[in-house]
Parts: sequence; C-alpha cells; structure tokens
Amino acid sequence: MNKTIAAIIITAVLSGCQTADETLATSFTPTSVTGSTASAIAGDMASRLAEQVGPAGNTTLKMEKDNSEYAAALEAALEGWGYTVVTDEKVSKDQKPVEFAWSIDSFDGQVLAQVSTPALALGRAYTATSSGATPASPLSVMQRN
Repeated sequence: MNKTIAAIIITAVLSGCQTADETLATSFTPTSVTGSTASAIAGDMASRLAEQVGPAGNTTLKMEKDNSEYAAALEAALEGWGYTVVTDEKVSKDQKPVEFAWSIDSFDGQVLAQVSTPALALGRAYTATSSGATPASPLSVMQRN
C-alpha cells in the first residue's frame, strides 16, 4: 500500500515538471523564389544531383505538377543535365520513373532548398542576390538504403 501511494505522489510531482513548448512553429508558408534566384538555385541543385547520381542515361524523373517559377527552372535544369522529367501521370509502360520531390523555404533571410529521390536527399542554404543566389552552406547529402 505504501508503495502505491509513493508511486502516485512521484507521478504527480513529475507531471508538474512537464511544460508545453510553445517555441515550435506549427504553420508553414511556402516560399516563392522567382527569376534569376530560382534559376540559380535550380541549376545548382540539378548539378549536385547529377554529381551524386551519375550520368542521366535513360533516367526518368517524375515530379508533381507545379506552376511555380522554381519548379519550371528545376525541370529545365534537370533536362539540361540529360534527365527526362515527367510531371503528369502519363508514363509509358516501359518507363520506370524515379520519384523526385523538391522543397524550398526561407529561414533567417536565407533560402533553403532540398531535392530528393527514394535513395538520396540533397539540401543547401542560399543567399539571394540581385543577380541570382549564392550557396550559404555546404551541400547536405543523405543517402537512404
């Protein structure tokens, strides 16, 4: 009986130590990059992907349809590196496209960009300039099994 009362008291004391952390953001607002900034970031991320994956060969990348300038710049940059990019559901039966995803956000005045496939994720921070963007961090590479 004494052990049960002691356990209840300890639980009550420890539960008072827990507080809500209100410093975490719960909302997300996508960042819009345009013009030369979008082209510079897309070109750099496409070249880094090509470095990690190797020659495009017959690789087809499938990305979600998006009408943003960054999505268009990324698609053009990937095609410039020799990749075939499809954005619709119409894929021929002999093609086995690799799922390709991207994200772009801003934080502390920098633009954070990420591209990923099921086997690889690349990320980097950029500083937007009047003539485009310059890398503000080393390239982050995560390989998945």
